[in-house]
Amino acid sequence: MSLKDGFDISVVKFDEKGLVPCVVQDYYSKQVLMLAYMNEESLKLTVEKGVTCFYSRSRGKLWVKGETSGNYQHVVELRVDCDGDSLVAEVIKDGPACHTGNESCFYRTLFTGENMKPFSVEGLYELIKGRKLNPKEGSYTTYLFDRGIDKILKKVGEESTEVIIEGKAGNREAAVYELADLYYHAMVMMVEMGIEPKDVFAELAARHVLDKKIKQGG
Repeated sequence: MSLKDGFDISVVKFDEKGLVPCVVQDYYSKQVLMLAYMNEESLKLTVEKGVTCFYSRSRGKLWVKGETSGNYQHVVELRVDCDGDSLVAEVIKDGPACHTGNESCFYRTLFTGENMKPFSVEGLYELIKGRKLNPKEGSYTTYLFDRGIDKILKKVGEESTEVIIEGKAGNREAAVYELADLYYHAMVMMVEMGIEPKDVFAELAARHVLDKKIKQGG
């Protein structure tokens, strides 16, 4: 099914100014990138072009995200909420969403509940990357980067073996522990090689599409 198939703009409730808010979310990481507004014309253009198009309230005209910066947002899916008065666009972005150069416009934290900081793959990646760019004395991660790729790959191999041993033994708790070790060391390898989480997510997504085609007899 293409993006245009089944598109029914009548379910969208525009406000008295003819606008509807649209939250833009990264397809791979699910990070919220930005909030902008669409009118009927920009929504139709978004569907037709496959890239986000918004209505600028300050300038009073349409604008395609990335038209100037090159940071286009390719739409994977558009969803409307239960009341029909707000949208979510999941996108694959060509570059940062924010004009400041940040990946998301929501890069400033106002408050974090005690012990409620959520874990994320991207957060772990950035932490590991920080240990490479800004070495910290006594840090195990920094130690691995100092020893180089051979040491990192050796640890990946060792942790892979531990996962296999615990998996074969049927020891769930120990397997989870070893999988976490493997995950961490694999991400150290990724940083060393310049591989980002989104690169792996994109590969998995491509395989998922191929898998669907095979199941459908394509």
